[in-house]
This record gives sequence, C-alpha cells and structure tokens, in this order.
Amino acid sequence: MSVVHVDSVGLTGPGLASWREALAVLAGADAYRDAEVARSAPELLPANERRRVSATVKLALKVAEEAMRGASLSMERACSVFATRDGDTEIIDKICEALLLPERPVSPTQFHNSVHNAAAGYWAIAARSAMPSTTVSAYHASFAAGLLEACAQLRVEGRPVLLVAYDYPPPVTLEASVGAYPPFAVAMLLSPEATSQSIAVDVETVTREPVQPMDCAALERLRVGNPAAGSLPLLRALARGAATRVILPHVNGLQVAVRFP
Repeated sequence: MSVVHVDSVGLTGPGLASWREALAVLAGADAYRDAEVARSAPELLPANERRRVSATVKLALKVAEEAMRGASLSMERACSVFATRDGDTEIIDKICEALLLPERPVSPTQFHNSVHNAAAGYWAIAARSAMPSTTVSAYHASFAAGLLEACAQLRVEGRPVLLVAYDYPPPVTLEASVGAYPPFAVAMLLSPEATSQSIAVDVETVTREPVQPMDCAALERLRVGNPAAGSLPLLRALARGAATRVILPHVNGLQVAVRFP
C-alpha cells in the first residue's frame, strides 16, 4: 500500500470544463449537462512550439497547466507520468495516409510528434522541466497504470509527481479499430508529504473487487468509453471529500483500490 497526497487537480471533458467547474457536478450538488470540450492553446509553450502541437497534446497540456496553477508546491522538482491508451491517433492517421501516396510525403513535424511520449516532451518544454518523465499505456486500464507508476516514482524519488491521463477521439478512419469517444483528460499533482491543501489517499492493488459505476448514466458512458475517464470514480470521491474506497479497473484480473481515510 502507498500513501500519497493529492495537492491539485486539472480536468477537462464534455460538460466538465475544469476541475473547479466540475466539483459541484461530481459531488452531486449540480446536475450533469453534456457540452463540447472547448479547444485551447497551451499558455506556457513558446509560440513556435504552440503552432506545432496537435489537439491531443493541447488536451494533455490544458489539464497539466491547470494542475500547476492550483498547486501549492513548486513544479521545479516534480517528475511526471503521462498515461494514454491510443496516443495521438490524428498524427498516426495522417502519416498512414501520406505513406499511401506515391512520394510518401511524411511531414517531419508529424513524424516528430508521432512518438507515444510527445505530450510529455512538450510538457517538459512548457514547464522548463529537466525532471524524469515516463509515459505508459495499458489499454482501458491506462489511468490505473499511470497512477501506480506515479506512486512508484513517489516512493523511489521522494519528490512530487504530476500524473496526466488523456485520450482524444480518433479520426473517423480509425473509429472501427479503437472506438469513438469524446475527449477527456485529468492531471493530478501528487506529493509524498502532506501539503497545506492536499488530500491523503491509500493506493493498493486488489483482486476480484467490483468497479463502482458513476451514478449519472451520461458520466458512466464517458467512464466506460474514454480510457482517461476511468478516473471519474476517483475524481467523484475527491470532490465529495468523504471517507470512502474506490475500485478502478486494472489488468490481468487486478484492480486498483484507492481509500480515502
């Protein structure tokens, strides 16, 4: 079991424009209302880099920046863990289309952005961070895998870790392969020590325990559809602030249990 402290959160998804705006909905005080996710340009990236990033990277950086703005800790020492199931499917699709053309005109920028850890690289540029970073993928359990990796880094490095989970809807040509879902991303700044605003949670792996669905049918569809939205039960518990235990799906018959003392 690992004890971690959640210092700040960033969030964006349909009807959940930010963590602050989503608090009342996730706590059950306000009704959920679906809405499109507004696109935004990363504020911290230099202008040249800002022009090159894809919608997927913008989604990840949006929540990372929100978590950074709300943090009580300095981000200079923070490691990072990025978690995404599908990566940047828009870039993958464009490269595949280019490879079918006679001269195979693959854009150098698209090739540069095709790696699975592109968002982590742009975050390092935006935050001017030279700290260790890891990018993980575990299909539908990508958020849980990212959370466990962040907990491991907290224990080994003994310094804050920024966890960012994100998945952006694929282009139509790839929907048959990966499914169709709305964009969703969440960021959490985790600390090994308690801070002035942190919430402590216990994280461990368990077996044969049922995953809790969301109370709202629309949010449950989002949880099941977008891998990053697998974090919703945990976010609901954070918003409510009550003692509870949340079960998240993992792999190979395992689940991740998060207990709020």
